[in-house]
Amino acid sequence: MFKTIAHKIVSVTMALTVLFSTLSFTVEKHFCGEFLIDSAIFSEVEKCAQETFELEQEAITKKPCCKDVVDIIEGQDELKNQSFDDLEFQQQLFLQAFAYSYINLFEGLPQHVVPHKNYRPPNLVYDIQVLDEVYLI
Repeated sequence: MFKTIAHKIVSVTMALTVLFSTLSFTVEKHFCGEFLIDSAIFSEVEKCAQETFELEQEAITKKPCCKDVVDIIEGQDELKNQSFDDLEFQQQLFLQAFAYSYINLFEGLPQHVVPHKNYRPPNLVYDIQVLDEVYLI
């Protein structure tokens, strides 16, 4: 039972590791001046109300005060598949010895025979000593 639970935990952990190592996304941020107005991961950033005014003033001043910053976080594109034959001989020998010793580490306990396991005592209907009024003094 412990092996199956440990196996499931390791499997889920490895699957999540592969998922998060290949995941890529972008973070968009909108600044007005030096203040962060909005940031978004999966949607468009909201522009400030000053953006429309700035477009009109840009023709005159040529210096906008609002800016958008896009941070791209790229995941791993290619996964490297490596087989057991690609390892050196010493590494193969170490892995085989480790796996053999680890498997034999958790041997089951021998079966203990309990002869009275299924024995049920008879039901006590009457207390005979009290019924016959026999007491030990």
